[in-house]
Amino acid sequence: MSFKKETPLANAVFWAARKGNLALLQLLLNSGRVDVDCKDGQYATTALMVASYNGHYDCVRELILQGADINLQRETGSTALFFACQQGHNEIVKLLFEFGASTEFRTKDGGTALSAACQYGHSKVVDTLLKNGANVHDQLNDGATPLFLASQEGHVTVIRQLLSSGAKVNQPREDGTAPLWMAAQMGYCEVVKVLLLRGADRDADRNDGSTALFKAAHKGHCNVIEELLKFSPSLGLLKNGSTALHAAVMGGNPKTVALLLKANADPALPNKNNELPEYLTQNERILRLLRRPIQNGGS
Repeated sequence: MSFKKETPLANAVFWAARKGNLALLQLLLNSGRVDVDCKDGQYATTALMVASYNGHYDCVRELILQGADINLQRETGSTALFFACQQGHNEIVKLLFEFGASTEFRTKDGGTALSAACQYGHSKVVDTLLKNGANVHDQLNDGATPLFLASQEGHVTVIRQLLSSGAKVNQPREDGTAPLWMAAQMGYCEVVKVLLLRGADRDADRNDGSTALFKAAHKGHCNVIEELLKFSPSLGLLKNGSTALHAAVMGGNPKTVALLLKANADPALPNKNNELPEYLTQNERILRLLRRPIQNGGS
């Protein structure tokens, strides 16, 4: 956080809140010469937000007892609760709830305290939020849910918490990207396994027609491909006529190509432009693999 202060005393309040200097904070607030809800001149950040962000429990408590408005929003829409959740300060989150913090406020991009905690993998904070009424179905402006954000970052514990609280495993972002697709792209094998076990649609495609299997093949995530194939041996065919093998060849990973050949991918299957996979790369190791009989596909 950066601040453009309104007065020297406000400047001192922000400094004390940022550094956790309780004695100085009390001195300034008790002087009666500075508003407990003073804001910086740039983003309307309050001292309570600063103390919450930096994890200074005693300063947060002092500001609340001095009358700080817990639910004030920064210009970006963030509140003290949002910052505490983002940074994983669970005791401060609990304290804010004791004094009436709300989970309903959103940032300009649609973010909530829950989405922030999920994105950064703070499972204890997620538990506290869910117990205090946070909505697992919240979405950012682009449609991303807390489950999507946790899947994107590979936070398995948080994903399990959200699914146990009723999160929709196949809820996509506006561009059609589902949590499974994102986890497969990032190579998070354990996340892929958990999502599949909880009913994720392995072959759901996003707006560009690609599937989780296609994306994992393109990125060369062999362990993810193996998990996906456990749930369905089908190698799939995209709407544009491409296959996972095409994706693996375009990604230039011989191990991925070999894995798909062992899974009975057809090396001669063309896409809609009648292009064979060998025309998509000059990688000689891949070309040799593709020219072998399928049953002998090795590394």
